[in-house]
Amino acid sequence: MNGAESLIRSLTGAGVDVCFANPGTSEMHLVQAIDAVPGMKAVLSLFEGVCTGAADGYGRMTGMPATTLLHLGPGLGNGIANLHNARRAGTPIINLIGNHALYHVEHDAPLTSDIDTLARNVSSWIKGDSTATSLAADGMAALQATLTATPGSKGQIATMIIPADACWNEAPALATALPVTPRRAVDDARIRSVADTIDAGTMLLLGSDGLTLPARIAAARIARSTGCRVAMITFPGRVDGGAGTPVCERLPYFPEQVLAALKGVSKLVLVGAETPVSFFAYPDVPSVLLPEGCQAIRLSEIEEDSVQALEALADQMGVAGGDYARYESQEFELPTGRVSTGGIAKTIAALLPEGAVLCGDSGGGGAAFGPVQSSRANTFLNLTGGSIGQGGPVSIGAAVACPDQRVLALLGDGASMYTNQSFWTQAREGLNVTTVIFNNSRYGILETEYLRLGVNTIGERAAELFDLSRPSIDYVALAGSMGVPGEAVTTSEGFAAALQKSLSTPGPYLIEAQL
Repeated sequence: MNGAESLIRSLTGAGVDVCFANPGTSEMHLVQAIDAVPGMKAVLSLFEGVCTGAADGYGRMTGMPATTLLHLGPGLGNGIANLHNARRAGTPIINLIGNHALYHVEHDAPLTSDIDTLARNVSSWIKGDSTATSLAADGMAALQATLTATPGSKGQIATMIIPADACWNEAPALATALPVTPRRAVDDARIRSVADTIDAGTMLLLGSDGLTLPARIAAARIARSTGCRVAMITFPGRVDGGAGTPVCERLPYFPEQVLAALKGVSKLVLVGAETPVSFFAYPDVPSVLLPEGCQAIRLSEIEEDSVQALEALADQMGVAGGDYARYESQEFELPTGRVSTGGIAKTIAALLPEGAVLCGDSGGGGAAFGPVQSSRANTFLNLTGGSIGQGGPVSIGAAVACPDQRVLALLGDGASMYTNQSFWTQAREGLNVTTVIFNNSRYGILETEYLRLGVNTIGERAAELFDLSRPSIDYVALAGSMGVPGEAVTTSEGFAAALQKSLSTPGPYLIEAQL
C-alpha cells in the first residue's frame, strides 16, 4: 500500500466518501488510489471552480466534508472563488492539492508555485510536508480540523498540499478518525447578562449555527414572549424553510436598507453573527450599520454553540416552550403574461416539490427566498461570499448529497457563464437539477452599483461593460451541447409549463427565462 491509498482508505473509513476532482499529473497516484477504493465516489468536473463549489454544496447539505482533488497551485487558484464562498459559509471541505515531490520543488519546474500562500486565503488548516508514513494520519487531522468551528470568518476548510513522493512511497498503515471538539458552550454569566437586556427594542441577529431550526425555534419563542424581533444575516449559508418553520426577518443588501430595517432597534443581540457592515464602501455611508444609539451585544460567537445559548436564554427568561410565530402555508396563483422575476418566484413557490433544495446565485434567484417560506418544506443555499458562479456548482454538490430531492439552481445570466461547465457534470452524473437562468442580457447589479455612486447616466462606453447582448448567448444550445436539455421561455405560462416538465422528469434540465 502506498501513501495515496493509505489516505483514501482512511478517509472513506472515517465517512469521507465523495471526491470532486479535476486532477493532473501530480495527482495520478491519488487517482489510482480512488480507483482501488470503491467506497470513494469520484465526480469529474471540467473546471476547478465547479469542484470547489460542488464540495461546498455537498458539505452544506450533509455536514460532512467532501474532498476536492486539484492540480498544484494553478488548480487551486482556479477553485479559490468558490472556496471563498465556502469559507464564508463555514462549510467543511478537505482540499487534496497535488504538489511536486519535495526534492523536485527547488528546481522551479514550470508548475511550481507558492501553494501555501494561495491556500492561506481560504483555509483554516494547511499541511504541506506530509510523507508516505504520515499521510493517512495527516488526513485524519484535516478531517478533525474541518469539523471544528473556528472564530470569525476563518471557515472550516482544510487543505492538504501533498508531495507526489508521499503518494507513491510505501505506507505502513491506515489511520482512524480523531475526536472532534464540539462547539464551546456559552457560560451562564453571559446568558444572564443578555437576558437582562432583552425587551421590545431588541433584535436577535442569527448567523452560523444560529440559523439551524432548533436555534430559530428558540429565538422565535423568545420573540413571542418579549416582543423582540428576530432576523438572520443578509447571506445565510443554509436556511431550512417552508410553511410551519419559525418566522424570521432577513437583513437586506444595501446599507441604507439595512439601517431602515434596524430603525427602532436599541439593542442588537449577535447570535453566531457579526455586527452588520456595508458590503461595499460608499461615499457618505457608514461602514458599520448600526443606528445611532443602538448597542451591539454578544450572545454567542460564531464558533460557539448558538443552539445551547438560545435555549438557555429562553430558560433563563422563563419562556415557556411551544408557541411561536410560524410561516403559514399559502396557495400561490400562477401568474400570466410576460415572464418576470417576481412571477418566476411565485411560480417556483407554487410548484415546489417537498424537500426541494434551492441554490441562489443572483438577485432574481434571491427573489424566490421570501415566497418559498410559505411553500412546502425546502432548503435554501445562498451565495455567501459574494463571488458569483456559485449556484451551478453548489447545485451539483447538493444533488450528489441528496439524490432523491429536486435541486433548483437559480442563476443570473452573467453568473452562469463563470461556471457553465456545471452542465456537463450534471449530465454526466444524471443529477436531478433544474437550472433557471434569469436572462436580462446584462450585469444588472453593476448598473445599479454604478448609479449608486452618484452617476446620473450610464455612458455608452460604460454600458458596454455591463452589456451581455453583443453577441447574445444561446443558453439552451450551450447547455444542450453538454448534455442538458432545455428551453427558453418568454411568458409566465411558458415558465410554469417548463418547470412542471422539469420537475416530473429525472435528470438535469435548463429553463432560460428571457426577461
